[in-house]
Amino acid sequence: MLGFIVHTFVSAILLFVVGRMVSGVEVRDGKVALYGALGLGLANAFLRPLLFKLTLPITILTLGLFVWVINAFMLMLVAAFVDGFEVDDFPSALLASALFGLMNFLVGMLLG
Repeated sequence: MLGFIVHTFVSAILLFVVGRMVSGVEVRDGKVALYGALGLGLANAFLRPLLFKLTLPITILTLGLFVWVINAFMLMLVAAFVDGFEVDDFPSALLASALFGLMNFLVGMLLG
């Protein structure tokens, strides 16, 4: 349970940072970032596996790069439901999801 809470708070901080770095992605404040991180966690837990299975042939064809498109879609989906979290267009979502994933990977490497 503690791991889930820490991961959610770290994801919220990273989401807030990504919102500051990528034009076209706006995260109003920390509370919105926390709701966005919770929304991303739920979307990634329930919808992402289904989308991944449905798009497996194209993911294999693109050598896994289509997963970035799925991640961008998850980001746009959560932004549609969380007030104060906005993604203007798909290229911004794609850049934000790649940056969020990279930062998440780096933090995971640092924290173990």
